[in-house]
Amino acid sequence: MTSFSFIHCADIHLDSPLRGLAAQEGHAPRLIRSACRRAFEILVDHAIDENVAFVVIAGDLYDGTWRDCNTGFFFIRQMGRLNEAGIEVYLVYGNHDAESRITRQLTLPGNVHVFGASNAGTFIHEATGAVIHGRSYATPDVTENLVPSYPDPVADAFNIGVLHTGLGGMGGHADYAPCTLADLVARAYDYWALGHVHRQEVLHRDPWVVFPGNIQGRHIRETGPRGYMRVTVGDNGVETLAVPVDVVRWAHVTVDAAGLDDPDEVLIRMSRAIEDAVDRDAAGRLMACRLEITGMTGLHGTLVLREHQLLEEARAMALGLGEERAWIERVVVSTGMADETAADGSIGDIADLMAGAADDPDLVELLRNDVAKLLAKLPREITLDPGTDLLRLARDQDASALLEQERAGVISRLLGG
Repeated sequence: MTSFSFIHCADIHLDSPLRGLAAQEGHAPRLIRSACRRAFEILVDHAIDENVAFVVIAGDLYDGTWRDCNTGFFFIRQMGRLNEAGIEVYLVYGNHDAESRITRQLTLPGNVHVFGASNAGTFIHEATGAVIHGRSYATPDVTENLVPSYPDPVADAFNIGVLHTGLGGMGGHADYAPCTLADLVARAYDYWALGHVHRQEVLHRDPWVVFPGNIQGRHIRETGPRGYMRVTVGDNGVETLAVPVDVVRWAHVTVDAAGLDDPDEVLIRMSRAIEDAVDRDAAGRLMACRLEITGMTGLHGTLVLREHQLLEEARAMALGLGEERAWIERVVVSTGMADETAADGSIGDIADLMAGAADDPDLVELLRNDVAKLLAKLPREITLDPGTDLLRLARDQDASALLEQERAGVISRLLGG
């Protein structure tokens, strides 16, 4: 068998809208907005530098219908670079770029081979003899198991199956094109190049069943390194290597405020936590952080009231490290009220009264109804990705937690916080 290597990637989501960044200015927000494009450019750089035989894209190249043709122009420009280097590309469309969703189309270069949606198809890579089978989505909500429609493997060739699938709803992803690992293994291909699940997973070896994850994290639920899988095929079998290409790395950073009674000490710990996260995990990339302040503390009410101010302080700390080192997406106050904040006298009586409020079903129902009316007036993107912990609790209808947050705020105000 001729030795060769190829790149397996998926879930590029070119020009994906990044919620919460529209009003943000500065170098870091601009870098985050362009991160998916830059990560894809780096992937193409690697393909050319490593002289891979071909590139497989297992769905969700786009994020939906283009706002304008610039998205298509960008992709074609990158494919042109691969074409000039003699590198073929094999592409299936997934739920985000299904035939019915992409209303604009541009003619792709001759090196790009797109699998149809009506039936599974096959392409043969002439230089290596590799056989690539795949099927695109016709509509976003494919509920049919597509694996039985894939052709039998070609004898004495390296067979690759390309499929965009939820594989049983892995990682909380929608279970599009549902199938099982047993379905894939039984097809007797040498390598399954999967897409849709946004984390890197090697589910089986011999045959290989692999999710490469997405190439760039887009929000706080996509932390850690992101990239593609480089696959080498030779006489000794198949070897895989996960290669990161992300230009922004997301991190959830915890700040322990347990037992603290000085707000300045919280700021010191925030600054230290940001620096530690950058030094430990950024690997030279911009680190986009969500700070979560935790622990039982007498400052609970004060921190809840100052959540927005804490965000401004944290962003100033990040800028102090350099514009390309850290950016703070959000500060979340998840502390609890320490026992010492319960005061004597009338303030203590109010604290006790509010502590029992969540046990009053009529009050809880009234609160939920009022909150629902307020949420209905907010833009949908805010309720999908709430900017504060209070908004998140309101969206989730968590009346008990909402009352506890407000109890902390009231007591803090009464105590002069």
